[in-house]
Amino acid sequence: MKDTSDKPIINIAAYRFVDLDRLSDLRNELRDLCSRLSLRGTVLVATEGINLFLAGTRNSVDQFVAYLRKDARFSGIVIRESVSRNQPFNRMLVKIKRKIIPFGVPGIDPGKKSSPKLSPRELKRWLDEGRQFTLLDVRNDFEVQVGTFRGAVPVGIDHFRDFPVAVQRFPADLKQQPLVMFCTGGIRCEKAGPYMEQLGYQQVFQLEGGILQYLESCGGVHYEGECFVFDQRVALQSQLHESQTTQCFNCQMPLSVEDQQSSFYQVGHSCPHCHETVEEQQRKLIALRHAALGQATHPLPGSIPYENRLPVFVPRQCAKMKLVDCLVHLHPHVGRAEWLDVFEAGLLQQDKKPVAAEQLVLPGERYERVLPNTVERDVNAKVTVLFEDEALIVINKPAPLPMHPSGRFNRNTLRYFMQQAFSPLQPRHAHRLDANTTGVVVFSKTRRVASQLQPQFERGEVRKEYIARVVGTPAKDHFDCRAPIRTSPQAAGARSVDPAGVTAHTDFELVRAEDSGSCLVRAIPRTGRTNQIRIHLWHLGLPVEGDPLYLPGGVLGGYQTLEVTSGPMCLHAFRITVQHPFTGDEITFEAPLPGWAGVS
Repeated sequence: MKDTSDKPIINIAAYRFVDLDRLSDLRNELRDLCSRLSLRGTVLVATEGINLFLAGTRNSVDQFVAYLRKDARFSGIVIRESVSRNQPFNRMLVKIKRKIIPFGVPGIDPGKKSSPKLSPRELKRWLDEGRQFTLLDVRNDFEVQVGTFRGAVPVGIDHFRDFPVAVQRFPADLKQQPLVMFCTGGIRCEKAGPYMEQLGYQQVFQLEGGILQYLESCGGVHYEGECFVFDQRVALQSQLHESQTTQCFNCQMPLSVEDQQSSFYQVGHSCPHCHETVEEQQRKLIALRHAALGQATHPLPGSIPYENRLPVFVPRQCAKMKLVDCLVHLHPHVGRAEWLDVFEAGLLQQDKKPVAAEQLVLPGERYERVLPNTVERDVNAKVTVLFEDEALIVINKPAPLPMHPSGRFNRNTLRYFMQQAFSPLQPRHAHRLDANTTGVVVFSKTRRVASQLQPQFERGEVRKEYIARVVGTPAKDHFDCRAPIRTSPQAAGARSVDPAGVTAHTDFELVRAEDSGSCLVRAIPRTGRTNQIRIHLWHLGLPVEGDPLYLPGGVLGGYQTLEVTSGPMCLHAFRITVQHPFTGDEITFEAPLPGWAGVS
């Protein structure tokens, strides 16, 4: 609603990190005060402090500030003002929050410690002098697009919660250089600064009062564009007056005057940033990902000779053993004589220097087994991206393709492919499929997402559905298996049913019987044991067709991963349902059925 009064609207922004209690009483007190004064905006209170954005008449704002400063906890609060033609807020909200500025990193308490502050005039002097330092914009990318300091380096984030991950990508030499960070009003820097100091940055400063105080004190010198604000004004000019920038109703992106003149701008519906449908944007993104995967896998990275360095960590039970005895203990399938040949060739190293077989070891020490001119077996690299958003990547895994480095595979693995194609992201798979199993795999894009997604698998909350072609036909259309499974692997990594093993439960349903004597079954694992579906079907006398381990005459004692030229192992992870880490909504992903599942 527009304010029809001729009097200007005074906008204030303020925050203070201070220990607060009795939050409900404080909320009610401030809500009643703002109601009496006809103020609008938002006030956030938490145990760590207060953060507010309010607008009203000059008299109302002055009364509010005077009342607030009577409270000793807020007596020194700094108030930043600007003027607008109309009331920028629709309503008045006073909320209790866990944090007044969410960050996701424990132990950061600006009320007790913050980074040194640089005044706006001091920053201007540094910029006037051309002093060498890094000017870091910690705001979201869409804010940076509206305006920023000339030469500033954006962190490159969509949400401030992503800041801790983003700074991990900064070059190491930045830690020794002066760094001045800034945001709109300073509150985000109160947490970003101490966090960077924890990471080892030695000269961190934060711009006092943020961009708003700089523009008030110094005008627009060294600043280009406008300053985005989180209200209906959208952006302020260097004189802190409301600009002509507006915001798209659909995607919330700031729109310049030029954007508003675009044929794609339809008020309330779309703009140049979102005129494409979500489906169109997803198709374009996935096409780019497929191109990156193609570059990362052609040629196969493990098929080009390279020096592979396999880590060896000394466990506690090997303390004070000779190194060669430790290796024999850890890898009993490799003979002592073979290990001595490795030492003789200088291919067992520590800190890239050869070590002696008789050297005594200590728990926690790290050595490396060097494999020069390593060439890995070929794998199927036709990874298909099914879905991607700000939190998740979902792919259809081909086979044969190991998930992660192990045994004879290091670079020819799904994890290596994904890290190369999605760099600088380091996607983390939330669950695993066997090398010979195809189907849907969910990846987390950040460590924070993984910390929310992974526990769903550990608690058994994720629903999975597999399709398998098996040899034989079950006696019933619906059946299950609850046979416990051995915890330790046997030859070639195979496992078996063992009364002393861990509990395991799989439900099965007959989908279709074939004339060939095989049939298609649906498998729903209720627990998540290694090789569970394959073991249970084998135990029931219905082994998976093409399984190199559990079919009669399989390669027990040989290699578990099939050759690219081999026929498929007919097990496919068809469907998975998880709770989205950000929205909390259930979301289901499906991988298209392979050819063997569609042929009757």
